[in-house]
Amino acid sequence: MGTLLYNAVVYTMEVEGEQVEALYIENGKIIDCGTSKHLVEKWSRHASSTKNLNGAFIYPGFVDSHLHLIAHGQKLLRVDLSQSTKEDALAKLKAICVQEGEWIEALGWNEHNDPNHALLTVTDLNKISVKHPLFVMRICRHAAIVNQTVLDLAGINRHTPDPDGGKIERDEHGNPNGILHDAAVHYVQALMPPLAKASIKKALQMAIDDCHAKGLTGGHSEDLHYYNGLAETLDIYQEVVNVQKPFRAHLLIHHEELSAYDASPYTQQQTISPYIELGALKIFADGALGGRTAALSEPYEDDPSTSGLLIHNQTALHDLVCQARKRQLAVAIHVIGDQALALSLTAIEQNEKSKKRDRLIHVQVAREDLLQRMAKLPIVIDVQPHFVVSDFPWVEERLGEKRMSFSFAWKTLIEAGIHCAGGSDAPIEPIEPLKGMHAAIYRKNNQGTYNVKEALTPYEAVALFTIGSAYAIEKEATRGKIKVGYDADLTILDRDLFRGGEEAFMKASVLETIVNGYTVYEKGGVTE
Repeated sequence: MGTLLYNAVVYTMEVEGEQVEALYIENGKIIDCGTSKHLVEKWSRHASSTKNLNGAFIYPGFVDSHLHLIAHGQKLLRVDLSQSTKEDALAKLKAICVQEGEWIEALGWNEHNDPNHALLTVTDLNKISVKHPLFVMRICRHAAIVNQTVLDLAGINRHTPDPDGGKIERDEHGNPNGILHDAAVHYVQALMPPLAKASIKKALQMAIDDCHAKGLTGGHSEDLHYYNGLAETLDIYQEVVNVQKPFRAHLLIHHEELSAYDASPYTQQQTISPYIELGALKIFADGALGGRTAALSEPYEDDPSTSGLLIHNQTALHDLVCQARKRQLAVAIHVIGDQALALSLTAIEQNEKSKKRDRLIHVQVAREDLLQRMAKLPIVIDVQPHFVVSDFPWVEERLGEKRMSFSFAWKTLIEAGIHCAGGSDAPIEPIEPLKGMHAAIYRKNNQGTYNVKEALTPYEAVALFTIGSAYAIEKEATRGKIKVGYDADLTILDRDLFRGGEEAFMKASVLETIVNGYTVYEKGGVTE
């Protein structure tokens, strides 16, 4: 017994513009598709549920190819500074210090939201409190700002050297100014009390509820290192996703969790359940443009004293890729700057070919020679279109005009024959896939429009979050399209994304989200 959906506009994504009117679903699979008349006649007596969708629009389930699910849930639960000016941020932090206990944490700080682009420093946080350790994560999650109490606890002073793969910012006198980058943040995180399992579980539940409401049927997430290790985090995922909230969770394996992965029962079979599977080995090659830690081949235009920060040198990257190959794992490498991209490509090229698809995450700054190298490899690029909305125009000042032709250049990647998948990098960017699609097509914010030659068509933009996300994890034969035999993961909207123009992406509402044939969200309330 299954579900019959009819009287809809169903975009199959098999080819651009292809439509059917009705679907029959059984046991989590698409059994039939075609005209409403034919399917109603054929299946209505067999169906346990029949739905007249009154002209609604059905798409393959939207999947976010790069996000941080638990961190997104934490953002929903904790103080969020992602839209705050400096004055607002300090007021929110002061309020937390009155209400909460020992460590005070906030997420999402972005100095570019302040009219003066004013930085938070140790001096600002010391005025809030020196009784509480204060920890503020920058929106990129590659930097944090702490007060003097935290610096003292971590033993960070003017004599502390920068760690490998990290940076301690200093004032004009050489004293730490409270801003820590990448590996330097780990000095502090190692001292913070571990999160309780119940707290992590609640964050994941919140995140998946929000994903369902935004039309997401799945996501590729990197959580298995930051929440008490691989084993405990997998336990939480199984409790939440398998039992409570169906969601296609594809989980990357942080390279520092290799020993835990080796000790797990999942080394021979990475599919844990219909909803949970382990993916590639996640490696960070560099930092982010916001903190000037993305590794560039030439100095930053707005700060010629630095070219960024490599988290791993060529030898270390090569060894990590080799470690993945020994375990028959693909790699998923965070690369934002072109120097990091060059080193990562070399590491992939010099190791044996992966039996699974390697992925490069972000690729915000490239070059012509690197484009040619990428096109020769069986790799997938995970792009996050909404960064155009958030990073322009300041990123143009940071990179300079010369580098812009190969920056945030997703049309160029696609036209070069490189497979791309679409994501949000939530909680860094908004998790809504429709906002990501809009950014990919229109490339604008309230200050202007940027690099319109790199604008995607509506079909290409939707494909990033459907076909592209499925291809990235070798699921193109079962997901990403509406086709007989494919998984019944569907996103149902009230608007036509292919004929409704810009307004459709800005105003469309999610009417229903279906995962494995189950309705997990309906407008007006979540269906358990």
